[in-house]
Amino acid sequence: MRNTEGRVKVSVVVPAYNEVENIVPLMEEFSKMFSHTRMYGEVILVDDGSTDGTFLKARGCQEKYHFLRVVAHQRNRGLTEALMTGFSRARGKIFVFWPADLQYVPQDIPKLVERIDNGYDVVCGWKQGSYGLKSFVSSIYNLLSRMTFRVKVHDLNSVKAFRREVAQEVPLRKDWHRYMVVMAADKGYKVGEVKVKLYPRRFGESKFGFWRIPIGFLDLLSVKFQLSFMKKPLLLFGFLGLILILLGILTGGVAVYLRIAKNEGLRPLLYLVILLILSGISFFALGFLAEAMAGIREEIENLRVRLTKSYRRERRRFPNRFSSSNKKMPQNSDHPRNKNENPANHK
Repeated sequence: MRNTEGRVKVSVVVPAYNEVENIVPLMEEFSKMFSHTRMYGEVILVDDGSTDGTFLKARGCQEKYHFLRVVAHQRNRGLTEALMTGFSRARGKIFVFWPADLQYVPQDIPKLVERIDNGYDVVCGWKQGSYGLKSFVSSIYNLLSRMTFRVKVHDLNSVKAFRREVAQEVPLRKDWHRYMVVMAADKGYKVGEVKVKLYPRRFGESKFGFWRIPIGFLDLLSVKFQLSFMKKPLLLFGFLGLILILLGILTGGVAVYLRIAKNEGLRPLLYLVILLILSGISFFALGFLAEAMAGIREEIENLRVRLTKSYRRERRRFPNRFSSSNKKMPQNSDHPRNKNENPANHK
């Protein structure tokens, strides 16, 4: 099925890294899903620097499956970068993140899209099935996330569907795709979930590694800091500064008592008092500076949101102007194998 930009409803972004054996059966499943649902959609497969021929296999599928568009990274940049590349080229009103490992079947996509149509802004897939050590690690991660962010979703690290504006307004950094739902909820978007079946991997190797565990935990702390103390940094720095100043006053009281009551003078206590009080004042000063930076950051964010909304209004008022400009923009990535590709083949 050949789609035009104005008719595309769902853009499925599929990051792929060394998944050559999964490409053909995955495209067959997408073809069945689109045919059965009569849904106007596209699949954007992002080859994230694969070395096993994933890109060439996907390019070969484009002639058979007109819904497929293929872009590539020259080197492996990670899942978040691959998603951002796919989002920048997506034409649909609803974005869906779908892995290329065939552990999820595209027949579950309509369930996610249906929840979006019913008023949700973000819909997460809740994995049903066991997958070894990853299942245990994922359960701990999701438990910590629910306790930390108060988001009532069982599985944050699964397939997702969300409105286009969510992807445009939620900032992403490296490896922060796991917390897109959390940041969307923080901005007031309505979050839901549906159960999806998880199947064993048939081809290829899992990209899960030990270092993803500490990285994920540190990212959790970083996102929590961004969503809480970065909005009101004086709460953190001022609290620490107040504690240090109170400890300095308490230590000074002990030093005075020893001098008057015991006639003993301890010079190290004097130095400790000076250190604690000056450190407390320094933390307060850092807090005020951070508050000023947070104010500037909020103004920039508000400006970005206003520009995005203005862009959407102009796009609705003058669709022909934007569609014609999009035709002139290359649909290919910076991959050297893409430079001679005809953008018309993606339509």
